[in-house]
Amino acid sequence: MSGSLPFALRLYRMGMGVFERFLPGVLQRRAARGKEDPARLNERLGTAPITRPSGRLVWIHGASVGESLVGFGLAEKLREADPNLIFLFTSGTRTSADLMTKRLSAPDLHRYIPVDTPAAAVAFVTGWRPDLAVFVEGEIWPNLLLATKAAHIPLALVNARMTRRSIEGWAGRMRTARHLFSLFDLAMSADQRTAGALSLFRDGPINTIGNLKLAVTPPRIEPGKISALKHQIGERPVWLAASTHAGEDEVLIAAHTALRLGAPDALLILAPRHPERSMDVEIACRKQGLVPVKRSSGQVPDPSTPIWLWDTLGELGLAMKLAPVTFVAGSLQPGIGGHNPVEPVQLSSAVISGSFVENFRDLYQALEDHDGAIIVDDHSSDRIALAVAGLLGDPDRRDALTRQAGEVIAEGASAMADTVTGLLALLGRQN
Repeated sequence: MSGSLPFALRLYRMGMGVFERFLPGVLQRRAARGKEDPARLNERLGTAPITRPSGRLVWIHGASVGESLVGFGLAEKLREADPNLIFLFTSGTRTSADLMTKRLSAPDLHRYIPVDTPAAAVAFVTGWRPDLAVFVEGEIWPNLLLATKAAHIPLALVNARMTRRSIEGWAGRMRTARHLFSLFDLAMSADQRTAGALSLFRDGPINTIGNLKLAVTPPRIEPGKISALKHQIGERPVWLAASTHAGEDEVLIAAHTALRLGAPDALLILAPRHPERSMDVEIACRKQGLVPVKRSSGQVPDPSTPIWLWDTLGELGLAMKLAPVTFVAGSLQPGIGGHNPVEPVQLSSAVISGSFVENFRDLYQALEDHDGAIIVDDHSSDRIALAVAGLLGDPDRRDALTRQAGEVIAEGASAMADTVTGLLALLGRQN
């Protein structure tokens, strides 16, 4: 295999081959720091104690929570077309693993993606022997792709999305890019920018389908749970800061302080992207004189509680149903790229975002062009407070915003059906 590879790939395989002898110790040290699940380290080596289930197995890989949810929605639609399919999901973060483990039911499985060493890649592929491998969005692991191709397993890249930075990076390694992206039997891009890049990086057709995150089914939320919590909150003005990162919490807490000057009973639901940060977020709240209650402790805010710290997994949709306005975080500082605004729109919560939304630039631009979201370029707490106050105080404006956003999202609804058709065609080759 290695003789025909570009030099950079041969060098990568050699380096990862040397690294794999140290991998068990590295994983143990990472587990000691909480960065790996100590009970599941074998999965990172490509091995697992569970035998491959019999039947047609589709392997879907998504790097983190957002990609995993796309994969989950894709699996639901594939199963509607073929109820006998079994799905193996892989991801790389503990947060996504916890979420997928909660959502899945037998016979479907979740495993951590193996570290991309030659031995781990071969062990994973030969152990699971999937009938189809689907990579969501574009996390590229060379040894895994090469091992999958060598095993004659169809490979698909779906909802492919590349930032300007990643396109420039691949362009600087053109031979490597063309080799790796040409391994995919099917490539479907989420936007025109990625389609243009893939046309340079691979042999074979590029299908510009649209963003699958527009087609993800909103989470199922029990109406009784919503009504009970709304009754406990009462008629207070409520807004949500969703998926916050370190450095953003302080700005949003300060915005809430400013908001409460005009609306003293306002409640902020503050949901950190990574719930394990809840202690740091609580300290940030207390430093600004706002003492929160914590969702993970089963606490519900009383009329004087200023902040509800939403430090649980898999419940963000419930928070969006409680809050008529959602500030989508990950957008207040460079380097994160923003988060997906589709879910709050689906759940009728008006969207506000900062301007650092590189990962969803096309979507946010479409929303802004159609007056379906508010993008604040001034990331000061006062500016954010004004935007939130404007929507909380104007139900008609909120409704118009969510209605326009819903129309934008509906334009991408066919993406899922087209992707399912393409994947079923690949599976048909295995008959």
